[in-house]
Amino acid sequence: MKSLIRAVVVATVFAVPALSFAEGSQITRAQVRAELADLQSVGYHAGDGDQAHYPAAVQAAEAKLAARNGATAYGGTAGGATQSGNRVSQADWNAMYSR
Repeated sequence: MKSLIRAVVVATVFAVPALSFAEGSQITRAQVRAELADLQSVGYHAGDGDQAHYPAAVQAAEAKLAARNGATAYGGTAGGATQSGNRVSQADWNAMYSR
């Protein structure tokens, strides 16, 4: 009986981390089909039997797609910048930095 309890505890300890890596959001079939259509529009052909160049072909198609859409690894485009206030006078500058 003790060995059964120990086995259940060990199995639980190993099963819990595996379940914690589940993806938080589910992707829909429509999203997968849209992504596949985008990849095919830049020249990727899924299921053509070319297993030898699989990762390189997908990565090349994703790079073409990113270039076409203007995507970068640095986030979206920055908005305009605004500034307010007045220019600091020389007297205030000197008082602030003890010149």
